[in-house]
Amino acid sequence: MAASRYKKLVDALASDIRTGRLAPGARLPTHRALAAREGIAVVTATRVYAELETMGLVSREQGRGTFVRDIAVPAGHGIDQQAVATDAVDLNFNYPALPGQADLLRQALREVATSGDLDSLLRYQPHRGRPQDRASIARHLRRRGITTDADRILIANGAQHGLAITVMAALDAGDVVAVDALTYPGFKVLAHAFHLDLEPIPVTTDGPDLDALERLCATRPVSAVYTMPTLHNPLGRVMSATDRTRLIGIARQYGPLIIEDGSYAYLVEDPPPPLVATAPDITVYVSGLSKSIATGLRVGFVVAPPSVVPSLERAIRATTWNTPALTTAIACRWLDDGTVDHLEARKRDDARTRQALVRQELAGLPLIGHPSSYFTWLPLPDNARADRLTATLARLRVSVTTAEPFTTSTHTPQAIRLALGSTDLDSLRSTLRTVRRVAVEDAHA
Repeated sequence: MAASRYKKLVDALASDIRTGRLAPGARLPTHRALAAREGIAVVTATRVYAELETMGLVSREQGRGTFVRDIAVPAGHGIDQQAVATDAVDLNFNYPALPGQADLLRQALREVATSGDLDSLLRYQPHRGRPQDRASIARHLRRRGITTDADRILIANGAQHGLAITVMAALDAGDVVAVDALTYPGFKVLAHAFHLDLEPIPVTTDGPDLDALERLCATRPVSAVYTMPTLHNPLGRVMSATDRTRLIGIARQYGPLIIEDGSYAYLVEDPPPPLVATAPDITVYVSGLSKSIATGLRVGFVVAPPSVVPSLERAIRATTWNTPALTTAIACRWLDDGTVDHLEARKRDDARTRQALVRQELAGLPLIGHPSSYFTWLPLPDNARADRLTATLARLRVSVTTAEPFTTSTHTPQAIRLALGSTDLDSLRSTLRTVRRVAVEDAHA
């Protein structure tokens, strides 16, 4: 087929989608049917659909077909943080705040200003953080069931930076990393930037399918397993103690490093021990205070095996040199005086209140989530389209996330994630009613 004819077909379909002649959610002909209709080879029809998908105009779903995307929803929605209008309700990103947090910051700034240590905070700091600050974090982690010394702790600019330096320090381009089929979008961004080969592991009702993980490790050279055992994002799963033991056993047998993301672990009371507590020699643990305290407080921490610490330190030097000493000093004061523990307890209560509200307002819908999580996963009926639903809600000034940013497999489920922590309770209640109405209408469209 001549290149010009192939491009003309791509352009014609793209024009039909952009002008609305092909409506969002419309199912396109099968590859074979398109080939027969246009008099082209099936392989060429596949190339046409692949190019349309690259352009963000269609989505392919295994076993269902190729569908027109609603282009009112940006293709990167949920990964790239889109600006939300001031009159819109943001159920896309979580930045929960509690009354009185600003007053705590004012008081902390006054204390730092009169501490006599201010001049030292204006200088370069050790790459991995000051010893006294790492000791504060070690004491905090002990309350989470992680016994470690300060020499294994490195301070980062938030958990995302912690994940980035872990990838830089422990992995190379082309390395195979096992991840859940639905996982944290920020890790997907890192994988793309550092050219990692992500292998999706199916997610069961109890957590990752460990049989599938073991089969993968037996057939491919898996360098790392990225996991969120305590409060999975977006599903809210908490891995059982039995499964944690088995995951560690698989890692010991086949050799991959475990990258444990504990960013939302603070929301779960009395979870099973973190993986790093049981297997500190093969686990890098990453967390921070952005989720538990404030998103603007970019203080994260990494706990690593001694053999990995030097590489992590070099990665910090290459990316930020050191974390801002002023914000780290404030964070560590709050760790030591009990402020962080107090705020985390209040946020657990707040999250439980919001989850109860979701279950009340969306009763009867197939909700998935933890009772004290700040997000809820809503699978949609087979005939519903998440991009169409998301675009409709956007026109009603409500921002939600489809499954696309979280998906690592070839099949993107029809589902949306609702982030619950970024609006007041009255607005959340009325917005959930809007979500319910639109979801029901879309399912019957």
